[in-house]
Amino acid sequence: MKFARLVIPAAVILAIAMATSPSRADVLIGNASDLTGPVSWVGAHYLAGAELAVEDLNAKSGVLGEQVQLISVDDACDPEQAVAAAQKLISDGVVFVVGHVCSGAAIPAAPLYEAAGVLVVSASATNPRLTEGGRANVFRVVGRDDQQGIIAGDYLAEHWGDKRIAILHDGQAYGAGIAAETRKRLNERGVSEVMYEQITPGLVDYADMVSRLFAAGADVLYYGGYAPEAGLIMRQARARGYGVQLVSADGLSSEDFWVIAGAAAEGTLFTSFRDPSGEPGAAPILERARARQLEPNYRVLYAYAAVQAWAAAVERAGSLDVETVSAALHSHEFDTVLGRIRFDAKGDVLPAGFEWFVWTNGEFVPKDLTD
Repeated sequence: MKFARLVIPAAVILAIAMATSPSRADVLIGNASDLTGPVSWVGAHYLAGAELAVEDLNAKSGVLGEQVQLISVDDACDPEQAVAAAQKLISDGVVFVVGHVCSGAAIPAAPLYEAAGVLVVSASATNPRLTEGGRANVFRVVGRDDQQGIIAGDYLAEHWGDKRIAILHDGQAYGAGIAAETRKRLNERGVSEVMYEQITPGLVDYADMVSRLFAAGADVLYYGGYAPEAGLIMRQARARGYGVQLVSADGLSSEDFWVIAGAAAEGTLFTSFRDPSGEPGAAPILERARARQLEPNYRVLYAYAAVQAWAAAVERAGSLDVETVSAALHSHEFDTVLGRIRFDAKGDVLPAGFEWFVWTNGEFVPKDLTD
């Protein structure tokens, strides 16, 4: 029996091959933020920044000619959920993660990423332990709390060294860490606090702690933690006519603080990352975030810069390999929306600046230190 020879045009063969062969996969990267929980406002800003950076990368052919796909996970600023979130991103095959936002989430997740060969750049976590573990794949684009604590401790000593200063913290990695660093510097300056205690985060009533602060005669309260608890403490202090001055750190750079504290927030001082809103290219990014029904603050720009630095390092390395890209991040400078940055041997950003801000009339603005 003879079989007729089937002649298939070359164009058809090519079409069949393209349809049956695996398509070029996107480069997968992750965003690990606290999208639920008491400080979910933070995660929303960082997710927006990462999304906008990915949009801009893909508009310019992605990285190494491949499109970038962002996978987002919620860690709720919780250590256990952070581990689960990291495992999810690793199983999804991401090569890079922007995050985690909270120090208490970033620190337990870091060893998982190291073991899996995933590069990490946090745009928020300030606890020194994150980059003290000797992991070549871990970076951050914000300063550290041992730097922030020196600034706060010096200010407290210079302005209220003759007053009674109390220090409270929420017991979490970020809050306890920044409180300890501030206390250390304050004591180095020869000033001792009248109280140093931990509160329980998540309560709705801190009247008992306010009473204890009042009984101790505290003129100034330094608080290590996040906006919800600080707002409640101040509202309840003012309700009893107690005019304690609140000083804190970047955890108070949230509209939630004023929403909760109301007029009791007026005059609150805090340190936080340098505001890069005036840098070239920053304004359009913030406007695009605003178009997403998000009233952005400068945290959007830090997440954007984290993606920028990673993408630039990938292009310079010509590879997605974590060791090669990490080496590029450690050895070069990068132009970002934060300005020109580089990373030291530990993965900490240089330059790392903190500034003073003050809450007034429902918003926080840079503090004039000449006042």
